Amino acid sequence: MRTQPEPVGFCLSRRELLLAGTALCAGSMAQATPATLPLAVSLQDELARALKKGQPLVVMVSLEGCPFCKVARENYLGPLQEQQGLPVVQVDMRSQRLLKNFRGVSSSHDEMSRQWRIRVAPTVLFFGRDGVEVAERLVGGYLPDFYGAYLDERLQQARAMLR
Repeated sequence: MRTQPEPVGFCLSRRELLLAGTALCAGSMAQATPATLPLAVSLQDELARALKKGQPLVVMVSLEGCPFCKVARENYLGPLQEQQGLPVVQVDMRSQRLLKNFRGVSSSHDEMSRQWRIRVAPTVLFFGRDGVEVAERLVGGYLPDFYGAYLDERLQQARAMLR
């Protein structure tokens, strides 16, 4: 008499399932590309494009190696830019990269940060017509649980000022 081979299957314990799920999540996170923001080149042109869409220009002032900047960029501003088309650019403190201000005058990212009197990274600014700030600055990292709410509040305020 021939016997049927036993079916091959997976019978995992809860612990093994949790470990497998964690490994899958870790693998997908390792492969995900971190969100980046375009570096500001001409605030005048970038503002014009934002206003044409009926949006404020959002500028994140960042500092290289800043972990709070990375969180703001990758978890909040980058996704808003990618998913909703929010006009966002980045200005890097201490960078000598050239940048044209709202009047078309050349300076550096670092110089622009100093003109805005930025002392904490990240600082997120919201600009409307003529390069005027149209919402309260979002300064620092805040608590992750509240950062999104503070950002949404500033965006609503900025959009209302453009109407």
